[in-house]
Amino acid sequence: MVIKELLTSLNELAPFSLQEDYDNSGLIVGEPGQQVSKGMVALDITEEVIDEAIEKKCDVVISHHPFIFQGLKKVTGSRPSERILVKAIKNDLAVISLHTNLDNIYNGVNQKISSLMGLKDTRILDARYGYLKKLVVFCPVDHSNNVRMAIFKAGGGKIGDYDWCSYNIEGLGSFRAGEGANPFVGNVKELHFEKETRIETIYPSYIENDVINAMIDSHPYEEVAYDIYPLDNVFDRTGAGMIGRFEKPLSSKDFLSMLEKIFNTGIIKHSSFPDKKIENVALCGGSGSHLLDKAIDAKADAFVTADVKYHRFFDAQNKILLADIGHYESEQFTKDLIYEMISEKIINFALQISEINTNPVQYFRTK
Repeated sequence: MVIKELLTSLNELAPFSLQEDYDNSGLIVGEPGQQVSKGMVALDITEEVIDEAIEKKCDVVISHHPFIFQGLKKVTGSRPSERILVKAIKNDLAVISLHTNLDNIYNGVNQKISSLMGLKDTRILDARYGYLKKLVVFCPVDHSNNVRMAIFKAGGGKIGDYDWCSYNIEGLGSFRAGEGANPFVGNVKELHFEKETRIETIYPSYIENDVINAMIDSHPYEEVAYDIYPLDNVFDRTGAGMIGRFEKPLSSKDFLSMLEKIFNTGIIKHSSFPDKKIENVALCGGSGSHLLDKAIDAKADAFVTADVKYHRFFDAQNKILLADIGHYESEQFTKDLIYEMISEKIINFALQISEINTNPVQYFRTK
């Protein structure tokens, strides 16, 4: 397949439009028409990872973290990002990153962490607003099912764990075809009344083109009458962080011991233990301390993340156990997540996981 086709599949898994403004997810190196047949999944792009991909004859590396966040003014090989870029280009190695767009979907990085911790009843901690739209379309009654199903198959009509959601009203539509028109029903220059169904449904804005095109392609009318309304509803399948619960609460010490075992942490920095058991747990892979207040508001007993600054630990206020398990440690299983998602989506694509440990943080112990 070509990179453009791979990007289309990746966008269906984790829409690139969901990435944060500062991010650089998507195609970093390569051309849309470039052929790719063998890929490697990595958490970070380092020179060692590029060498590994070249040695194993891969033609694309799919990473979580981009190796370029800002524009490069010079490419002289003086910095690692410049050397990575030069080596990738010289060896026709494409690089694609799935970063905050993978963080911001329900079945993304934070759900992977939640499942490893055994959390139940998970939901997005900081759900997004303004991502939903309502589609209203009018069509002949006899064709309403075809139009409705086309919209559903394109991804419309999903609300939480439900799909194929719509509201339908039958009424009487009127129109008059002008000169040059080829009306599906009625005659040119004559007022026509037709029994029609008003179909209402919702969809996330990032699949708008697919939904509208499917609706128009399935509609019998030459000119389709439809409305699009922006919605302020919370979209609970998109956003930052996650919160869930344990079936059996743990003590603070047992909870931290569990984290140490699952994520093989070198050390866990944490706030003082709250005077309660740990049952409801909020989390955010990578740098997520900005969500601490959201975790407190959500009545979480603990918040697990990384890169927490000194003064942020004061903000836990003995209300919540704030645990910093390390950036790499919190996201190390993202490689497995990306591998699983792509393998299920694209069956005939050779894919392997990088064996390089890219954690730049080391831990010194005297014992």
